[in-house]
Amino acid sequence: MRYEESVCEGRNPVIEAFRSGKTIDRLFILKGCYDGPIQTIIREAKKRNTMINYVNSTRLDNMSETGKHQGVIAYMAAYEYADVSDILSAAKDAGEPPFIIILDGIEDPHNLGAIIRTANLCGAHGIIIPKHSACGLTATVAKASAGAINYTPVAKVTNISKTIEDLKEKGIWFVCADSGGESMYTLNLTGAIGLVIGNEGKGVSRLVKDNCDYIASIPMKGNIDSLNASVACGVLAYEIVRQRSY
Repeated sequence: MRYEESVCEGRNPVIEAFRSGKTIDRLFILKGCYDGPIQTIIREAKKRNTMINYVNSTRLDNMSETGKHQGVIAYMAAYEYADVSDILSAAKDAGEPPFIIILDGIEDPHNLGAIIRTANLCGAHGIIIPKHSACGLTATVAKASAGAINYTPVAKVTNISKTIEDLKEKGIWFVCADSGGESMYTLNLTGAIGLVIGNEGKGVSRLVKDNCDYIASIPMKGNIDSLNASVACGVLAYEIVRQRSY
């Protein structure tokens, strides 16, 4: 189901957005404001594991489109999220071993959109992103995906490491991208696989990396030491496609 992405400002509108079941990706509350309606918003956010950003009045004023934010601004998702089970079902329905892309903190909506596009074209069954400290399914992401967002399920989870552990129990093994790993050409990237791509600046977090079975590097010969996250994802994803094709 597609949502119209919108910015929701004001205490009652945000409360009603939560209660109507809208998916709120980002919530900003005035630091030090804890009156009754704000407490209600905080409770609703915690029920849904929505990350709360406490900010000063200057930032809220700069973000506001109406000038009447009343100390709270919420950004709602443009598209509905899938469940991890939906991704596994997509692989089962296709009669294929699961191929999942897991993103550990991608923040740039253009990168996320490009990765969704790549995932669709390389036959990945879905993408998993974290609920916190990462970009959600915004209208910018949808545009950058060139329509792929309508066909490729994206699930949002609280804990990436725990999700990897759960999927390992289902027979999926994991490879993460990191410059300190083995060359991707020397690794067996066939079978049920999860490809983990890290944050644009920090890479894959230590705990997530420790939970991966293999660490893959992309051979590079230039004068800089890293690729854009979406490009790295594409290179590794298509090496997986190549190996799964033979």
